[in-house]
This record gives sequence, C-alpha cells and structure tokens, in this order.
Amino acid sequence: MNGLEIYIHIPFCVKKCDYCDFLSAPADLETKEKYVKALINEIKLNKNKMSEYVVDTVFIGGGTPSLLEENQISKIMSVLKDNCNMSENPEITIECNPGTITESKLWEYKKSGINRISFGLQSANDEELKSIGRIHNYAGFLESYNLARKCGFDNINVDLMSALPGQTLKSYEETLNKVVRLEPEHISAYSLIVEENTLMYDRVKKAQIKGINILPDEESERKMYYLTNNILRSNGYRKYEISNYSKPGKECKHNIGYWQRKEYLGFGIGAASLYKENRYNNISDINKYIEVLTNNIKENSINNVENSSEVENQVNILNSIVKNLQQLTERDRMEEFMFLGLRMMEGVSMEKFERYFGKPYMEVYGKVQKKMEDKRFLINDNGYVKLTEFGIDLSNYVMSEFLF
Repeated sequence: MNGLEIYIHIPFCVKKCDYCDFLSAPADLETKEKYVKALINEIKLNKNKMSEYVVDTVFIGGGTPSLLEENQISKIMSVLKDNCNMSENPEITIECNPGTITESKLWEYKKSGINRISFGLQSANDEELKSIGRIHNYAGFLESYNLARKCGFDNINVDLMSALPGQTLKSYEETLNKVVRLEPEHISAYSLIVEENTLMYDRVKKAQIKGINILPDEESERKMYYLTNNILRSNGYRKYEISNYSKPGKECKHNIGYWQRKEYLGFGIGAASLYKENRYNNISDINKYIEVLTNNIKENSINNVENSSEVENQVNILNSIVKNLQQLTERDRMEEFMFLGLRMMEGVSMEKFERYFGKPYMEVYGKVQKKMEDKRFLINDNGYVKLTEFGIDLSNYVMSEFLF
C-alpha cells in the first residue's frame, strides 16, 4: 500500500494573533463540541478513501489544537485509527501554544499515540511577543516545554519568527541562543509575512503613512536569515528545507511529504487535500460544516451502509463540503514537482522527474535550468537541481521560472 498523510484542522484559539490570516478564531465550549462531532463524522465518511493506503504521518494543526479537552483529542485519534490503516511507527504531531497544555493533556496525548509536539514560541523576547499579539511570555513557554519533556516527549519542534516589529539582530540572536540551549529536535524559523486583512497589516500601513517603518529593513532581515543558518548549524542542526532545521533523523516527515507531493487528506474546515492527483479544500464556514456533517447524517449510519441510496447520500455529504476542486494536469504536476521540491536542500532529482513524467528533465526545463545556472541561482549537483545560497535569497523568483 502507498503511504498517506492526514491533516486535522482545529480552528480555535484564545485570541487571534496580530499577524495571523489562518482560519482560526475563539469559540465557546458548545461550538467546540459540535465541531469535534462533525470532524469525527468527516473522518468516518472517508474510511473508503483511506482504506487503500497506510497512514504514516498525522498532523493536528490550527488554530490551537491544545485548547481542546484531552478527551476530545483522544476521541479524534481513536476514530482515526479505527477508520484507517495506521503504520507501525507513524509520526503524529500536535501543535500547542505555550500556556494551553497541562500535564494531564500531555499524558493523554501520549496515550493516544501522539509522539511529536510543535510549540509556537516565535520569540524569546517578551516585548516582541507583545508586538505581534501573542498571549504568552517566554517563561510560560519554558514551563510548557519542560512539562512536555517531563512527560517523555523526545521529538519537539519550536517555531521562531524573525523580522518582527522592534526586533534587532542582537535580540534575535538572543532568541536563537536561548532556544538552542534547550536542544529541541527541530526548529522552524520563518520571516514575518505581513498579510492583508490582519491587525499587523493595518499597523504597518498606518505607520508607513506617517513615514515610519516599524519592521526591520530588508538588509537586517537577510542578516537574521544568515544568523539563523550559522547559529543552528554550529549547534548540530541541519537545514533540510529553506526554513526548517533538525537534529539528524528528526526531520518533519509530514512536511517533507508535502514538498515531495505525497498524497494527503485534510479534515476540518479549510483543510486541503491532494488525493489521486486532485487538489481541493473543505469549506471555511464552520456553521455550514457542522450542519452538513451532523444534521444530514443518520445516527449510526456511517460505515454501516446497507443500500446504494445511503452510499450516494454519504458521497453527496462529502461533496457538499468540498470547494476549489482541481484535477491536476501533467503541466500542473510538473510545476508542483519543481517549486515544492526546490524548497528542499537536497533539491530535485532529474532521474526521479523522468521516472514520474516519462520525459527527460532537460527536455522540459533545460532552458530554465541554463538561465538560472547563468544567474548563479541554481546548480546541478550530480543530477540534483539545487538552489544556491544566492538562489535561496530569491527563491520565489527562481521557483516562478518553473511555471509554464
């Protein structure tokens, strides 16, 4: 059986961060309970899709999944295991915000099979955390991190952000040094991206009108990126993707699956899927999602279908929560193969490209390859197409060159 990845979206948070444009918002207990019930029904309805595969990674993201009660997370995991072929040693990650976990939650996570935790720290500087609307401080992160270690979690990721309002090269270096002393197995380090329709976007625009730039300039942002490389490399971390670093053998298998175009199913509002060369998203309206997946389903009818009309009804239910369905053409798949694969430091295998598409890489992308090599953005390293350090600085431009 081929491998399959599962993404489970929990859209709840205590307070939306100033920079966040993800599908998340605060909610009351009743809404959370109804959502979990609908989510569980969606998982059950996808049993047939999952039956052809072995699930080897699960990622519970959000939002803040750790806001749910431990019994809700364990119920979701139990239903998932009952409705798929789980591999013997799957990587199962849950995202947690500092201050939202307890010892009892962590023990329940372990009991349900979760073996990897991703903490959203962003900065070890409390003023910088305030500047982006985070609800925790560094002391709260340390408490949560140490609690996870106490409960036996030996695969932890810490998310960091650079180019924050008021952040300096020195303060960012202090954050990096504090985090590496904790020796997490994995570190994701991203630059702040100011998205429209966020509080951060409004603040930046208002400041710009007054002639003030509240964010570090482009040169400082570039220095922060190279500082990340230098400090993490010198502390035993290997950069395996543009923004991700790990100790040997602790790379995030789930994210690697995305970059290598592995098939995955997303459950929950807004969740994306890649299934049999079709990409699609779930609807983002939580009320409609809950209504469709609870009111339109007969109690005890899921996975106990006795007639064709009920099968048709369940297919219609799933179709009604899907939007943006796109059947990928060969051209689409080639483009994705390149711009996703180039994020990885190992690069894109020319041999694998030809094996997938039945065409030599240079026949399809030879002109682009030469152009990018001439500009010193790409190299051909023994049959692997890789970004140079110079190319990484302009990676969006380089990747766009591979779009037909």
